[in-house]
Amino acid sequence: MTDDVRNIVLGVVAAGISAALGWLARTYLWKRKLRRKQAFFGLPDNSESLLVVNRGASGPDLAVMRYDVFALLELAALIKDCNAHAQVLPHDAARQGFGERTEFCVGGPASNRRMAAHLSSLLPGVRVNVDAEPSPDRGAFQVGTERYRVEVGTTEYALLGRLTVDQSNGARPVFLFCGQTAITNQAATRYLARNQERLTRKYGDSTFVLLLKVVNSGAYGPDVVELVADVTREAKTPLPASAAPRNSHRAS
Repeated sequence: MTDDVRNIVLGVVAAGISAALGWLARTYLWKRKLRRKQAFFGLPDNSESLLVVNRGASGPDLAVMRYDVFALLELAALIKDCNAHAQVLPHDAARQGFGERTEFCVGGPASNRRMAAHLSSLLPGVRVNVDAEPSPDRGAFQVGTERYRVEVGTTEYALLGRLTVDQSNGARPVFLFCGQTAITNQAATRYLARNQERLTRKYGDSTFVLLLKVVNSGAYGPDVVELVADVTREAKTPLPASAAPRNSHRAS
């Protein structure tokens, strides 16, 4: 074998080894990223999850608001990325406890009984005004001593939560997307999809509750979302029976 042929063979072998090492490295990084995502959502390969959806308060019995459908589609894509499966149930048909399956619960307590139960059981520091009569506080959130009023199309709020209970050992969380309007439900799901890696780095598989503000949804839809605060401590601390909000937040 001449020196030229030997050099060509060695070059081909070196290129093959480099390509194989590069493929192995990319595969390892991809799998590590997938495992972290699966751990965050509590969705190992071929696991089952539950999508609990509200029903339109003013529509027929089985109606689901358009933006809530969009929210479900975004969550379904996240679940599929984890190689998991989802079952969709209306809020009044989801009768099960915690820990068996990861749950994604969409909609405010006025139209989602399951959400109302979760807020009462898991977030005793949160109150939502569900009065049917028009008033400045209709739909407002109270988190601790702070009140957040809704101005439809201008300033709206949503709570995004990842909650675990003792029965699940942290492996099968409940995700809450509790918005003041249907479009803010979708905004919360989109925020989670876009910021999942950052949230994973910050919180891992622990509990968190974030207060989000959706800005000018009349013009920007669910896309312009600001993080107001991490309200985990306030949301999990029971309110006194006579607790009144100290401040009200509304559009400036």
